[in-house]
Amino acid sequence: MADQNQKPEIFELNNGTMDVKVTNLGCTIISLSVPGKDGALSDVVLGLDSVESYQKGLAPYFGCIVGRVANRIKEGKFTLDGVEYSLPLNKPPNSLHGGNIGFDKKVWEVVEYKKGETPSITFKYHSHDGEEGYPGDITVTATYTLISGTTMRLDMEGVPKDKPTIINLAQHTYWNLAGHNSGDVLNHSIQIWGNHVTPVDQNTVPTGEIMPVKGTPFDFTTENRIGNTIGQVGMGYDHNYVLDCGDEKAGLKHAAKVRDPSSSRVLNLWTNAPGMQFYTANYVNGVNGKGGAVYGKHAGLCLETQGFPNAINQPNFPSVVVRPGEKYQHSMLFEFSIE
Repeated sequence: MADQNQKPEIFELNNGTMDVKVTNLGCTIISLSVPGKDGALSDVVLGLDSVESYQKGLAPYFGCIVGRVANRIKEGKFTLDGVEYSLPLNKPPNSLHGGNIGFDKKVWEVVEYKKGETPSITFKYHSHDGEEGYPGDITVTATYTLISGTTMRLDMEGVPKDKPTIINLAQHTYWNLAGHNSGDVLNHSIQIWGNHVTPVDQNTVPTGEIMPVKGTPFDFTTENRIGNTIGQVGMGYDHNYVLDCGDEKAGLKHAAKVRDPSSSRVLNLWTNAPGMQFYTANYVNGVNGKGGAVYGKHAGLCLETQGFPNAINQPNFPSVVVRPGEKYQHSMLFEFSIE
């Protein structure tokens, strides 16, 4: 178990083309710099100036891995094998992203750190039975690897000890491909390989319905500018897409493609998760970021591949239960390019 007295540190992954800085506090990506059309590097993730700022809770889940269970659990209650569990309602009336002190607020142990052409870092955290109300011990690992020039891979695993539990990790980076301090992302265009979304109630919890996106403002099956339709969905996008129509590559499905016209940067995201929360930073309001940046509403977008929100309470959603002898496994591939 990571000693909570150990100090969070910052680690750099650099392969000569892209540069990523991560901290073992919540496996958080603090910066990620990739070239644009002019060859100049820009940092394309929202973040804070210091690890201390993250520790103070000044970031709304910028760049971190959230867990034990990402997204919302309705009323913080669920039943597993006949036993009812209650979780902290840290986002009333629901439990969000693992509770009051989720995996994003833990100092993870660094178990491996490699430099060179394919630099990587592996973080590990042992979550104990009863932590934030969740049953069962589980050991989780997260490995970031720069596998080629402008491609980063994230592999997350969870191994339960001797009791069944629920687990759903998500990487919560806010992306702005024009540069983290360039304003809003409404000019970005996005394509999402999802023919359906899971509609939500007034508390942003899925109703259980699986709704076709065709003919709705949620339809990104062909690439569309985010600003064209965002005004039709309340405060903005904060919805789980069912990743049901992407082509496959190396066991991962195409989830999304984001394009920024100003820099010509493109991000293609691939995953093995069944869903993806598309979130347009609707609640970001005057956050003091790194380098003097001030982040306002829609300053970034999140592509949180995940199990469906509140899946434990929706029998028709893919299961997030993992039992002793089984392994939770979630991979993401971030491919940056210029088009």
